[in-house]
Amino acid sequence: MQLILYSKPGCHLCEGLQEKLEQIQNLNLELEVRDITSREDWFQAYQYEVPVLCRKIGDKEESIPRPSPRTTVQKLEQMLQKYLST
Repeated sequence: MQLILYSKPGCHLCEGLQEKLEQIQNLNLELEVRDITSREDWFQAYQYEVPVLCRKIGDKEESIPRPSPRTTVQKLEQMLQKYLST
């Protein structure tokens, strides 16, 4: 499963979500972190929204609801399992 995390440097919410995603072991995740400051279109789309989590389906991206910053790794994994099975 391919996930994309739109992030920006110095964003503690982005860093926290990335750390939790990297700790998930029971899902086969391929995480791509995209720095929104590296492309103007990403910056315009997500400057007030980061972190933004998307799943990649072929050439398309589908946004996944942002988990609470207080969520545990286990809860995040359960949320992803439930959301990605639909």
